[in-house]
Amino acid sequence: MRHAGAAALDRLEGLLGAVRALGVLSEKSRGVFYRRSRACLHFHEDPAGLFADVRPAEAVEFERIKVDEPRGQARLLERLAEIS
Repeated sequence: MRHAGAAALDRLEGLLGAVRALGVLSEKSRGVFYRRSRACLHFHEDPAGLFADVRPAEAVEFERIKVDEPRGQARLLERLAEIS
């Protein structure tokens, strides 16, 4: 599974805007977000769809969420709300 390219991120622009609006993460490069100095969120594309890897504040491992449908996007935003 490779990191999401520009075309995939274009498809997620609404979600990216919602993540930015939360104001809890800083975007180091398009689609790659940090909380303080720690990577917290990035995106992947795969033949199975688009995925977000999100890491809660104290977690070591990333949690993978499928985000190419509204339900997955809502789940990601809920997880990010827990981080703040």
